[in-house]
Amino acid sequence: MSTSQTLAMAAKTRELKAEGKDIIGLSLGEPDFNTPDFIKDAAIQAINDDYNSYTPVDGYVELKDAIIQKFKRDNGLTYDRSQIVVSTGAKQSLANIAMVMLNPGDEVILPCPYWVSYAEIVKLAQGVPVEVPTSVESDFKMTPQQLEAAITPKTRMLWYSSPSNPSGMVYSKEELRALADVLVKHPDIIVVSDEIYEHINFIGGHASMAQFEDMYDRVVTVNGVSKAFAMTGWRIGYIGAPTEIARACNKMQGQITSGANCIAQRAVITALEAPVSKIQYMIDRFKSRKSLIIGLMSQIKGFAITEPEGAFYVFPDVSYFFGKTINGYEIKDATDFSMFLLERALVATVTGDAFGSPNCIRFSYAASESEIEEAMKRIKNAISEG
Repeated sequence: MSTSQTLAMAAKTRELKAEGKDIIGLSLGEPDFNTPDFIKDAAIQAINDDYNSYTPVDGYVELKDAIIQKFKRDNGLTYDRSQIVVSTGAKQSLANIAMVMLNPGDEVILPCPYWVSYAEIVKLAQGVPVEVPTSVESDFKMTPQQLEAAITPKTRMLWYSSPSNPSGMVYSKEELRALADVLVKHPDIIVVSDEIYEHINFIGGHASMAQFEDMYDRVVTVNGVSKAFAMTGWRIGYIGAPTEIARACNKMQGQITSGANCIAQRAVITALEAPVSKIQYMIDRFKSRKSLIIGLMSQIKGFAITEPEGAFYVFPDVSYFFGKTINGYEIKDATDFSMFLLERALVATVTGDAFGSPNCIRFSYAASESEIEEAMKRIKNAISEG
């Protein structure tokens, strides 16, 4: 397995900061907001109510009911308790799915760019990642024609995220329907729809693949509270899935970690039962930051940008710089360019190689406006030195 390059860059950033260097970290996908007080209060109440015992492997009944209502309210999806599994973060949800669904040699289609851990999780389960390239010109979206061309007799699954990490693109209902029209011809393929950034959506109209009646029984919808609720360290994710897949994930999890943290689960009940308006202030700030970073980045020669529609990342194509030498620093690829920005501009990013898109790098704008402004200023200065 490869090391997660987002976590590796975050570790490198911490190391340089410890040496006294003023690094601006735009590498890690973590909101810089505190968890909302109403959620923290629910956790404190759970402690005072003496929640301290092992939890059911697939989650408290009350939390599963809150998830069921959330799916109905926000996505128009109907699940029952047997279809819900709560895990220690959406990453464990994905690992559970891969381990129970994939046999050695099974192929998993991954539209590029994809979240860094998809390919490694698939390989850990002895599956074979099949990358489908996209680009700035296609808004980083896979077409139905590309999907059809990628399917073979060994294809078992399709994994995608919308809103996307790292590109920020969002598949519309019409675009998902076009992909579904291909998939209905291949009934053995299961879809994993990663919707962890669902609420951080700047265009509205979030769509889920499972909303189509002819796909519902073949889609695993993955979600969690890390991003929209600023609860990364609380480690709660969940799935809505066909019953047999949920039962298998429950069995797998029962032998690996058992149930997720009891206090975090009680807090998430309160988070999911609250109206989305309670977290709108964070979404509004992310949208404002997106406008800021796009405006500043568009002034830097060599960055080809598609404007993100959700999440909190921008994923420019930086191939303009490949083969160039800037102030004595030779740049052969995106990894070199990312290290150039770290060493010469003191700005941490993540190379697109980690996401299956070697011409790009990822910037997280889950940072303050002042940090974003300073980071873009530093990058512009570092590049102009060449």
